[in-house]
Amino acid sequence: MREIFAGMPWWVKWVAVPVIALVVFGGLIATVVGFLIGLLFKALLFVALVGGLIYVVRKFTAGSSSRGDW
Repeated sequence: MREIFAGMPWWVKWVAVPVIALVVFGGLIATVVGFLIGLLFKALLFVALVGGLIYVVRKFTAGSSSRGDW
C-alpha cells in the first residue's frame, strides 16, 4: 500500500482519498453518529425522569410523615 501512495501527489493522499471515503461511507457515518446522539438524548431523558420521580416521591413522603402512617 505504501508503494502505491509513494508515487502519488500530496493532494491525492490528504484530499482525494478522504473525500472518496466520506462519499462512500458518509451514510454509514451519519447513521452511527445519529444513533449515538439519540442514545445519549434518551439516556439523559431517563436520568432526568428518574431524578424527578425521586424528588416527587421524597417530597410527598416527607410531607406525609408528619401526618402519621396510612
